[in-house]
Amino acid sequence: MNRFLLIACLLTTPVFAQKTTTKPIDVDAEFAFAAQQYGRMMAANPDTTKFPQSTNPDGSLNTRKSDWWCSGFFGGSLWYIYERTKQPAMRDAAHRWTMAVAKEQDNTGTHDLGFMLYCPFGNGYRLTRNPAYKSVMLTGAKSLATRFHPDYGVIKSWNKFRDKYDYPVIIDNMMNLEFLFWAARESGDKSLYNIAVSHADNTIKNHFHPNYSGYHVICYAPGGKVLAKLNHQGYSDESAWSRGQSWALYGYTVMYRETKDRKYLEQARHIADFILNNPNLPADKIPYWDFNAPNIPTEERDASAGAIAASALLELSTFGGPSAANYYQSAVQMLQSLSGPAYRARLGENNNFILTHSVGAKSLKSEVDTPLIYADYYYLEGLLRYDALRKKKKRG
Repeated sequence: MNRFLLIACLLTTPVFAQKTTTKPIDVDAEFAFAAQQYGRMMAANPDTTKFPQSTNPDGSLNTRKSDWWCSGFFGGSLWYIYERTKQPAMRDAAHRWTMAVAKEQDNTGTHDLGFMLYCPFGNGYRLTRNPAYKSVMLTGAKSLATRFHPDYGVIKSWNKFRDKYDYPVIIDNMMNLEFLFWAARESGDKSLYNIAVSHADNTIKNHFHPNYSGYHVICYAPGGKVLAKLNHQGYSDESAWSRGQSWALYGYTVMYRETKDRKYLEQARHIADFILNNPNLPADKIPYWDFNAPNIPTEERDASAGAIAASALLELSTFGGPSAANYYQSAVQMLQSLSGPAYRARLGENNNFILTHSVGAKSLKSEVDTPLIYADYYYLEGLLRYDALRKKKKRG
């Protein structure tokens, strides 16, 4: 079962300390709001070569080109909105914004093709079975596989880091493995499966501290030798950058689903426990941008880290174990927080993004306390997973 089959008001002073409610989230209302926001966004930005990303410092909409790593999230979010609302206009819009990324199927210069292609085309194919979507993904998976070199055992992320490292690998790369698993099944090419396993195994070996927090960047030499363990978007080399922890949690949850190898389940559980038991995790369970940021509790929150973690925790809870209920309840609390006035925008505000208060990279002075397109994507995915699990529990 793949990820998709699992899913059968910018306030002046954010009230981060608000208590979450036990009242179920009104998923229909959240998607109706999302549809209105994104409808407004497309009306203001109809050019499908300019992909919504964030908000500029001057308050204007920040857009990127199709070769930007986030280009697939807008189309993917539109597919989620269509799935819930069944609005024909959303289906048409999702198709347009999906096909706008199609040329990236031949892009061998990035490791982010999972985000760029699998999020929009994967959702589109799941919902429509359009064979054109499948073709793009199979080509894209082959392009992604070119970044794997057996002598290193991992998929290369950036082409260079700090002008001295030629084979950097970032924890975010775990999010591309699901794309390879899908392509391996659909094409019968077992080498794609083996690449995903090799990458995940070497990431377990090299990317984590004993407490299961993770480094952001590992720089490799031939033979798989580690040259450096570094930071790029977190506070420091040794700190726990919150979105990186969420990427890792999500990635190893997927690894267990796809392989049923219990070492991946245990890794995912350990990462979840690091996040949820961290003394610097706020009461509303939306993390600061780094668990070790120096000025907690006045540091910025990262709604994207919360949204990614919530979606992952919901799936992790389905695999049982003594902490399954805690994973589920924590995920629900995260989604309740994100659905509340502290993080969810008001209609027509926030450049029509859904969530406020994310952080791209404070260490780089980039996208600090702003909406981010992938925060919206994983929030919508989390809501669909939440609703599916609630319905399943009601059926007994």
